[in-house]
Formats: sequence, structure tokens, C-alpha cells
Amino acid sequence: MNYHSEFLEQVNEADVLGGFWPGIQLYYPPVKYLPNDGTYETNEQATERFRRHAHQCKAHTLLFDLEDGCRQKIKSRALLLKELPVFPERDFQIAIRINPFRTEEYEADLKMIQQVAEHIDVIILAKAGEVYGAAEIRDLSAWLVGVNPAIEIQPIIEHPRSLKIAPELMQYSTVKHVVFGIHDFSKAMAIHLTPEGWIDELKTYLRQLLLEARISGTGVIGGVEVLINDTPMPEQYIEPHDVRRWLDLHGDHETHVVHGHATVEAQMGLTGKQVIHPYHIHLCKVAFTPAPLVIQRNINILKAAIEADALLGGAIKFEGEMLDPPMFGKALQTLLRAYALKSLSSADKSFAMSVLKKLPIQVIRENWPYGKI
Repeated sequence: MNYHSEFLEQVNEADVLGGFWPGIQLYYPPVKYLPNDGTYETNEQATERFRRHAHQCKAHTLLFDLEDGCRQKIKSRALLLKELPVFPERDFQIAIRINPFRTEEYEADLKMIQQVAEHIDVIILAKAGEVYGAAEIRDLSAWLVGVNPAIEIQPIIEHPRSLKIAPELMQYSTVKHVVFGIHDFSKAMAIHLTPEGWIDELKTYLRQLLLEARISGTGVIGGVEVLINDTPMPEQYIEPHDVRRWLDLHGDHETHVVHGHATVEAQMGLTGKQVIHPYHIHLCKVAFTPAPLVIQRNINILKAAIEADALLGGAIKFEGEMLDPPMFGKALQTLLRAYALKSLSSADKSFAMSVLKKLPIQVIRENWPYGKI
């Protein structure tokens, strides 16, 4: 056993892999407006909907919005105070989007969080850094030490000022991912976004944020879509050819746009995406999550590289392609991405760890900056 494998044997596996990603985050309004009635839900209606839908969330993260998407803030906080402590066992994260730093609503949000902190995984800070800079993250992080140190902070980059100080926002250990708030950001820049073209219209700024995030080992969560498709993609469609066939046969314009954007964001290396409708969940999951056939192909690539003793130097021919260490690194990234999105089997995770143990520490950091080694 060499030095690198000995070192990895001694550190916690979670420290190497860096834990799970936010993945697909579903915005959930605690108290919802009822357009057919022209009123907001009663407490009983909100509770019934909460237990019927929130408990069965299929997204990686259930995101309760107390900021721009929430008009009934007092009633929404009361609902969360009542329902979060009795939430059943879950395999997804719970996030709360709170109001901008040091506003009255922000202070009310913190009072609520303090009472149910053990049931919360993430605080998403709206308008992060726009007024007080990185001190907002510093103070919120310090407050969490006495409330629940395990809670993460996801700052939303919604203004050029926030983008400019992004490296400062990412320096805190509580920040593992940041959110690109496309609609407020475009408003601040006086850019007119289109539902179909917003990725191209904001690509310069998204790439700048991705560059800073990559350097700091921080993930980036992508933009919210405004188009809502009429038909949900059935959850049994997960392989690329099945997804393409379903899209061709059943996908409407909105479906193709949302899935196309999610695919581009996944290819750019984003670690999550926020969605506003349950029909978006599986549509974006299949774009972000490596499919079983894709996982198996990349395992075969790594096995071939190991067999040829080419993992750290050398080239192989695989299915008509010439592959060398950078491609092997991408194959490993695919497995680790699947792990981070909770779609890698135990056996395949063990294989990925065995590959990591063959790599120098610096190479691991180059391939996977999200761990703590």
C-alpha cells in the first residue's frame, strides 16, 4: 500500500467525497395563493397540502420560500413551526429561503429557524452580500454555531456586487454551494431575459461564477425556469435513449426547453438546479444524474485504464476512442457525480473509492474539489 492509499484509509470517506449535492431543489410555498378562489389558503388547507405533497417530495431538496415567493410570511412561519417537528423520515434535504440580511423579515426568519433548527439542512440567503458584503455570511455562520452547526448556507448571487465578491462569500466552511439568481441578476443588469434563451443571455456571468466556484471548491446551483410543461415525464425513463424517445413522442415546447437548459447546466458542471413545479423534477433529474448505462460505461473505461496501468500516464483505445488520464479523470467524475446525486450503488461507490486510492492527493483535488482533503 502506498502513501496515498494509506492516507485515504485514515480519513473519513465523507471528507473525501464531500457529501451529497443539493441536486434538484423544489420551491414549495408554505401558504399558497388559490387563483380560482382569489384568496390564500387557510391554515387547515395549507396543512393538508403540506402533508399530502411535501412529505412525498421527489426532489433532492425541498425548498420552503419565505422571501419573494411568499406573501403570507407570518402564516408560513407558523406552518413550518408546527409541521417541521413532525415531518416523517425523509431522504431529501430541507432548505429555507430567508429574507435579505438584517431586514425585519430576516430577523423573524431566524427566530423561527432557532426553534426548529434540528429539522433544517440548508439556509438559502436571498440578495446575499448586496448591502453588507461577505460580513453577511460571516455573521450568519457565527449565529449558526450556537443554533445548529450542521446547517449549510447557500448565498444567492442576485446582483453584480455579489458576483464581484463571490470568492469572499465562498470562503466560509458553511458555504458549499451558491445559487445563481438569474431573474434578479438580469434585473440588476437591465438584461431582458427570454424563457428560452436565458442561459445564452447570462452565460458570461454564469461562467464567471463557475470559474470562481471551481477555484474555491464550491458548487453552483442553476437558474429557475418559468415555463411549465403540461405532461410529466414518467419516472421509469432514465436511460438517455428512453428519455430522447419520450421527449420526441410526448414532449411539448416547454418540456424541451426545460430539459435542454438542465442538460446544458449539467454539462457545465453545476451541482443543482432550482425548479418551481413538480413536473420539472424528473425532467431535470435525468439531465443532471448519470444514467445506469453511462455509469457502467465509465466504470469500464476506468477498469480498462487500470488493467493497462495507464491511470496516471499512458493512453488506451476504448470503443474506437483514444483515452488518456484527463479522460479517465472525467470518467471518475461521472461516478462521483452520481454518488453526490444519490444514484450510485454501494458496489459502484466502493469501486470509485478504490480508484481514488490509486491517485495522488493533488490529482484527486483536480478531479473532485468538493471534498475536504
